Amino acid sequence: MGFMSKILGDRDANTAEDYVELNLDDFDTASSDAAMQVHIAEIQGQQDVIAIKDAIYDGDLVVADITRLRTEDTTVERITNELQQVAREVDGDIVQKGDDQILVTPTGVQISREKLTR
Repeated sequence: MGFMSKILGDRDANTAEDYVELNLDDFDTASSDAAMQVHIAEIQGQQDVIAIKDAIYDGDLVVADITRLRTEDTTVERITNELQQVAREVDGDIVQKGDDQILVTPTGVQISREKLTR
């Protein structure tokens, strides 16, 4: 199960009754005073790393889905090395969760290596 499937669920197993429609007018979506944003990304190749690096340099956190990459491909290693370098440059953090997710944080944000629940 890929990262996006974990967030969105199995599309085939859900019906329209499983969802509640939200009206965005009921929520304050303009958070201009937020210090950081969390971005969701899908990495399909080397070209996708540029936007992720820009977000990290801008002080944002990125959760990247890497399920579309073949794990035996050297592209995964190059992308991981490049994102590790960015995390070091900004004094952030980076972890890979399983074979499907990479989390990269900006300056001053550390990722705990301990689970909150079992």
